[in-house]
Amino acid sequence: MAIRSPLNASLHIHSFTIEPVDSRRLASLCGQFDEHLLQIGKRLGIEVRNRGNQFELIGDKSLTQSAEAVLRQLYRETRGSAELTPETVHLFLQESGLENLSDALHDQDPHKPLVLRTKRMTIQPRGPNQQKYVRSILDHDINFGIGPAGTGKTYLAVACAVDALEREQIRRILLVRPAVEAGEKLGFLPGDLSQKIDPYLRPLYDALYEMLGFEQVAKLIERQVIEVAPLAYMRGRTLNNSFIILDESQNTTVEQMKMFLTRIGFGSTAVITGDTTQVDLPRGTRSGLLHVIDVLKGVNGIGFTHFKSKDVVRHPLVQRIVEAYDRFDLAQEQAREERRGQRDDA
Repeated sequence: MAIRSPLNASLHIHSFTIEPVDSRRLASLCGQFDEHLLQIGKRLGIEVRNRGNQFELIGDKSLTQSAEAVLRQLYRETRGSAELTPETVHLFLQESGLENLSDALHDQDPHKPLVLRTKRMTIQPRGPNQQKYVRSILDHDINFGIGPAGTGKTYLAVACAVDALEREQIRRILLVRPAVEAGEKLGFLPGDLSQKIDPYLRPLYDALYEMLGFEQVAKLIERQVIEVAPLAYMRGRTLNNSFIILDESQNTTVEQMKMFLTRIGFGSTAVITGDTTQVDLPRGTRSGLLHVIDVLKGVNGIGFTHFKSKDVVRHPLVQRIVEAYDRFDLAQEQAREERRGQRDDA
């Protein structure tokens, strides 16, 4: 697990032993595949290790000492037949106030590690906005990356997901996209549903292939460690210990966006990307992305990164095209305002 710690605070290794030794209770404390320890480590920005009843916490000194108290308290909860759940761990962390202390410490660090490592490559975010975006993904459970094509929104989100998977911070990756037609009806395309949907998910596949390799991606999809699905398939699910990416979210309806955001479970990170200038929804249907920007503005624990044309990292002409469209849209809006003003005067 990656350790997030301020540069002005040296990493502290805090060791302790939990008594009495009870294999069932220790298994409940750690959770399946150590999910409870990973949840605590991720929430507090520390690393939690154990061998049996011997624990080692690595991170800021004040956090590791407080985390020991939480672990001991959780261990007491396992007496009798009680089994810990991610929900119980979440409530204990919330009541302890440790997450607020962790946030205050990490907010002091403007130079958090921003290098993402995957099986085949190392990804370095370019420019201050990409760095801010990756930093936000590392620090928040729900993140929005909003801006024009070519700014790296989807690519960096996939890189963060693969990095988290390889560090065993999460158990699976879900790549989600609304299947909205852009001038061509899905029903008239050849093939079954999977073959109809795949073209809409191609940018996500391409990023995965580049970072992990074709064979590895195929194996992970077969084992359902990586799941690629249309947005409609998310209804009714609760996604724990996952990294979920909703791409092209400007093509969600208000109801779909609310449905997706309420799927997020414990130990999960969600990244929602979209370009508010490329909405393909039917005329008169409000974009869920445009709506959620207003609804969640200022909500604690949610990160927003807004990209501009200057952040485009594709061919230089792409940046000029985006800027030309922005100028045109602004001129159109000004012309509409003038016409409205003339009508009001009349």
